[in-house]
Amino acid sequence: MSARSETAFKTTGTAGIIELAGPGANSLGTPMIAAIDTALTRFEESGAKVLLIVSALPGVFIAGADIKEMNGAGASALAEYGTALRRLLTRLAGLDRPSIAVIEGLALGGGLELALACSLRVGSTDAKMGLPEPRLGLIPGAGGTQRLPQIVGRARALDLLLTARTVEAAEAYHMGLLTRLAGAGRAREAALELAEEIARLSQPAIAVILRLVDNSFNVDLSSGLADEEREATGLLTNGEAAEGLSAFVEKRLPRFA
Repeated sequence: MSARSETAFKTTGTAGIIELAGPGANSLGTPMIAAIDTALTRFEESGAKVLLIVSALPGVFIAGADIKEMNGAGASALAEYGTALRRLLTRLAGLDRPSIAVIEGLALGGGLELALACSLRVGSTDAKMGLPEPRLGLIPGAGGTQRLPQIVGRARALDLLLTARTVEAAEAYHMGLLTRLAGAGRAREAALELAEEIARLSQPAIAVILRLVDNSFNVDLSSGLADEEREATGLLTNGEAAEGLSAFVEKRLPRFA
């Protein structure tokens, strides 16, 4: 069993923050998975509008799965571990509020897969990312082969997956793996600024956007456009559009909930 995780949740302003403080280099072992799952519950129960996932450890976001826990584990234990990690990342990806992975230093293997499950990724210039599982005779098994192509495209995803190489921040930003790039030590500050920018907007509209964009990968264009039309009409009649339109006409800031 891995050492205990000290991962915690707190709120600051309109943002909720999960601060990762696990054993080793934030190894994604069973205790860390359970701690993040608990923190997600606290976020869902809070009034925070945006979730940030940050590391309390210098130079690392999450360096990957807990290899020591996996090594020598039986097939049943390995299956349970994989199921728990996939369930966690599916839950994270399915939040009805935006999530931002704040990457300073290393985000490897399961750590990058966790970042891929977030809505956005803000990294510092010293961030390094990769999916090195083929070096261990494995594949990224918690969404890496599925979410990465959706974010960076098939060819760039295969370039990373088939070489198991690590990319630095500038290249990651260029390919779209990082949403925003900040100076060294400034990723958290930049992510908080981004969270505040999002929080000023209509939250029902934000929730609809997340749902429609995610669903666009699962439906054909005509179905997606029909979903968009239905949601747009709903916001006009039951959402905050009346306040937004009135504020525009009256040349004032909208008073969203």
